[in-house]
Amino acid sequence: MKKIYAMLLAVLLLGALPATAASAWTVPAENLRYDIMYKWGLVNKKAGEVSIRTATNAGNGEFRAFLTGRTAKWADKFFLVRDTLKGNIAHGTFLPSYYEKIAHEGGDYEHNILKYTRSGNTTTANVTVTKKRKKDKETSHETKTHSATGFTIDMLSSFYFMRKLDYARMKKGDTTTANVFSGKQKERLTIHYEGIEEIEVHDKKYRCYHITFTFTSKNGKKTSDNMDAWISTTPGKIPLMLEGKLPVGKVRAIYSGTVH
Repeated sequence: MKKIYAMLLAVLLLGALPATAASAWTVPAENLRYDIMYKWGLVNKKAGEVSIRTATNAGNGEFRAFLTGRTAKWADKFFLVRDTLKGNIAHGTFLPSYYEKIAHEGGDYEHNILKYTRSGNTTTANVTVTKKRKKDKETSHETKTHSATGFTIDMLSSFYFMRKLDYARMKKGDTTTANVFSGKQKERLTIHYEGIEEIEVHDKKYRCYHITFTFTSKNGKKTSDNMDAWISTTPGKIPLMLEGKLPVGKVRAIYSGTVH
């Protein structure tokens, strides 16, 4: 179950393309919902759900983003997940100034806070990590610093930046990279644009931009299997589906609607 949610959150990392490829899309106030589906042969069972809410009036040229994720009741018995992500993100550049993750996963607790500063092309994040594993008697506290040169984002900010991209200007096979910060580490994200495809979601067909992407560590080692995502070609550019493989079967994060 933990891998299912890792793949779900990875959908937020699709947007790490350079700002020169961006269009005039602006962030709306919205609340998007996703179902997490486990598929193996004829089995297609809901394993959890996620909501992503945007508040556009945070002030200081920023908006606020909130993600909450939880496993379904049947999945709680195997690996309970209750995650919350929060962030402050600039309207114009989609770069974050603040990122927070509160995770309750399988009896483990972790609370990460990242505060960003930028100087020229260098991004630095001061990181605070508080955690307590199920087997631990005490809660641990750690501070660290991430630094990277080039375009740098996190899970929440990239979700919005990807929807700003002008995919019509891209060619099939185009690739790009970006830095991604989390509480634990920094990774390198490589994205491949696969062109326009038609997919079916909840018995309706949609034209989508298809993307595949991978994550690597600083030494170039792959940190996850390749994943696929499909983003609607409509003006809202809503990510409609993410798919990743598991040792047995596959997992899909499927858009289930917008709450008004």
